[in-house]
Amino acid sequence: MNHKLAFPNLLNARDLGGYPLQAGGQTLHKSLLRSDELGRLTSEGVQSLLDYGVRTIIDLRWPAELEVRPSFFQLTPGQMRYVHISLLSSSEEAWRLSCPEVIKEMWNSVMLDYAQPGIRDVMRAVAQAPAGGILFHCQAGKDRTGLIAALLLALAEVEPEAIAYDYGLTTHNLFEAYLAEARPDEYEAVRERVRCPPEQIHNMLAHLEKNYGGPANYFLKIGLEENEIAQIKGRLHHAYL
Repeated sequence: MNHKLAFPNLLNARDLGGYPLQAGGQTLHKSLLRSDELGRLTSEGVQSLLDYGVRTIIDLRWPAELEVRPSFFQLTPGQMRYVHISLLSSSEEAWRLSCPEVIKEMWNSVMLDYAQPGIRDVMRAVAQAPAGGILFHCQAGKDRTGLIAALLLALAEVEPEAIAYDYGLTTHNLFEAYLAEARPDEYEAVRERVRCPPEQIHNMLAHLEKNYGGPANYFLKIGLEENEIAQIKGRLHHAYL
């Protein structure tokens, strides 16, 4: 499976379509996309996104990140519906004060408990989005974006190994580019920074089942309505359209 998309100069953009469903079939193409921050986009990349059918951008970054690395769609109303939802509190400092530090393999599981308001708001934005593709992103398209992508794929009942595969693609997409900008003494730190272990996804899925009774019940628990959950699932699943 090769889901990486050529939107110059994004490093970590891909379509969540084409993943195998547990009941058979595949997730829909050109419906939900994930990427790194869009400040990298060239004018050709902007047009490529529009041509691909993307009509809504959901920016998961902290406000301070938007100021430093604004995107074309953030600055140019009318080209695309742009929604900013700071997934992890109002700032990096506020988030670090409110959330415990954990090993990478458990990060997604902890986020399910500590990032519920942001997750609810992002999922509601997905449910309420107009027709057309939705692209969501953070800075590297790794942690915050990876969490949202994994939750969407889990709700669509994608095979767990495929969810872990999608999560792990970030390692390959970012490693060479980040390594090229690093000093030799930073190589190991770069490897760890971009590492997206499959255990992170399997632990998250187990946490969802054990503590919430699965993705749909989790979404109900954090405040979404049943019709919103069906709309979100419909973005990836023929049976819910």
